[in-house]
Amino acid sequence: MSIVGNERKFFLEGEVETEKLGNKLARLAKQSNQGLIVFLEGDLGMGKTTLSRGVIRGLGHKGAVKSPTYTLVEPYEDLIPPAYHFDLYRLGDPEELEYMGIRDYFNGESICLIEWPERGKGLLPQADLEIHLEHQGEGRSALVRAGSEQGASLLNELERIGPGH
Repeated sequence: MSIVGNERKFFLEGEVETEKLGNKLARLAKQSNQGLIVFLEGDLGMGKTTLSRGVIRGLGHKGAVKSPTYTLVEPYEDLIPPAYHFDLYRLGDPEELEYMGIRDYFNGESICLIEWPERGKGLLPQADLEIHLEHQGEGRSALVRAGSEQGASLLNELERIGPGH
C-alpha cells in the first residue's frame, strides 16, 4: 500500500514555530541517511526562507542563512548531509537551471530546499515533500504533502513528534 500523496496540516504560530518545523525536518532527514528534496511554496513573506533556515541550522550550520534570490542557490557543503538552498523566484527560464548543472545537486545524498519550484517545472525532479505555507489567523498553516515513500515516512514521523516539540 502506497502512502505517497498523504498530507498533514500544521499550524505555526510564527517565525519560531516555522523554524522549529524546519529543525525537525532536518533531524528526521539526517536520521534517514538519504537525500531529501523539499519544494517550498507560498506567497512572498510566508516563511519559506525561515523554514529553510530551520533545516540548515538543524543540520548544524551556525552562521546566517539568507535567501539566494540573486544567486539561485546557496550551498552548505560542509554540513552532513550537504544542503542546497534554491530560490527560483528570479529565474527567467527553466533552461537556465541546465546551465548551472542543476542535476548534479540531486544526487540522493543531499538535502535540497527549493523555493518557487514551479519556476523550474520540467527540470526539477519529483519532491519527497511539498510544503505550502499560507496565512491562517495570527499565524501560518503548513500543508505538508508526501511525494515519495521517503517523504511519506518523514511526514508520518513528523506528525508523531509534532512540528514544534
